[in-house]
Amino acid sequence: MVLVKRMLVSGLVQGVGYRFFAVREARAAGINGFVRNLPDGRVEVVAEAASEAELESFADALRQGPPTSVVRGVEIEDYPHSESIEGFEIKY
Repeated sequence: MVLVKRMLVSGLVQGVGYRFFAVREARAAGINGFVRNLPDGRVEVVAEAASEAELESFADALRQGPPTSVVRGVEIEDYPHSESIEGFEIKY
């Protein structure tokens, strides 16, 4: 079974390398999905994994962020999907 979650990261997370950090962490953990900046200053991460534990571990990394960021919160919600996501990339 594949689980997909949408994570909305708030704080000082744009212009500080956060998306590149998310890509590195996701690829290292075998997480599929994407990351992108939102117009309201948050970063959206959609992550697909085989288990809740993998997603929670990835979310923990997102809560830390790169040293240049200040993460204030990570909201996690289910994300409807119709097909498997391959790889992890930055969307613009």
